[in-house]
Amino acid sequence: MEKLKSQTEELLAIFDKKQAVHNDGTFSPEAVKETVLEMADYVIEDKTELSALKEWMEAHDFWTSPASTRFHGNVKGGLAAHSLMVAVQALRFAVSFAENFALSKRSGKFDFTAQDVFISGIAHDFCKAGAYATESKKTKDFNGNWKYEPYYKTKSDLRNLGHAGESVLLLLESMPSQLKRRNVIEAIKCHMGFSDLAPMETYNYSNLLQNPLVLLIQLADQSAAQWWDL
Repeated sequence: MEKLKSQTEELLAIFDKKQAVHNDGTFSPEAVKETVLEMADYVIEDKTELSALKEWMEAHDFWTSPASTRFHGNVKGGLAAHSLMVAVQALRFAVSFAENFALSKRSGKFDFTAQDVFISGIAHDFCKAGAYATESKKTKDFNGNWKYEPYYKTKSDLRNLGHAGESVLLLLESMPSQLKRRNVIEAIKCHMGFSDLAPMETYNYSNLLQNPLVLLIQLADQSAAQWWDL
C-alpha cells in the first residue's frame, strides 16, 4: 500500500506540474504528450516495453486522434487528452479504492499497482487510435452563408474486434507482459460497463466486478468524460 501511495503521488505531481489539461476541459496537445511520456518513464518498469509502447503511439496516431466523433474529446489530440485524464482520475481514486477493498472478504484475491492503474487508463481506448478520418460537410453559418465544416468519421475500412477487445489486443502488441496481468486486461475489457457486453459475458459479469481495478477504470472513464468533457 505504501508503494502505491508514493507512486500515485509522484505521478499526480507530474500531471500537476505540466498543467496539460485545464479545469474547463481545454488542453495543450504538446503538454499532454509530455505528461504522458514522463509518467510512463516513471512508472513502467520494463524499459524495452516502454520503448515499444512509445513507438506504437507514434505509429498509430495516438497523439493526434480524437476521442470520439461527437460525444467527448472530438478534437485533434482528444484521445491522448482523454486517456491522460482517465489515468489521472484513476490515480486520484486508487489509494482509497485499495484501502476500501482491503476491508472486504476478497482482500488478497486481487491487487493492483500504480503501473496497472496508469496502463489501464492510458490504453483503455487504444482501439480509437488512427480509427477516424476527417471529412467535411456543407453547413450554413450565422449569416446564412454556406461553408464546408470538417468533422470526424469512423474509417470505412476499419478492422476492429470490438471497442474494448481491440484495445487489449493493441496493448499486447507493445507490452506482451500484460498478458500475465489479467486484472489489467479485465479493466480495459470492461471499462464500458454493461453497455459493451457480448451475450455470453452477461452470465459472469459479476465475477469481473470483483476486480477493483475494473470498477476503478469505469469510474475514471465516466468522470473524465462527464466532468472534464474529455
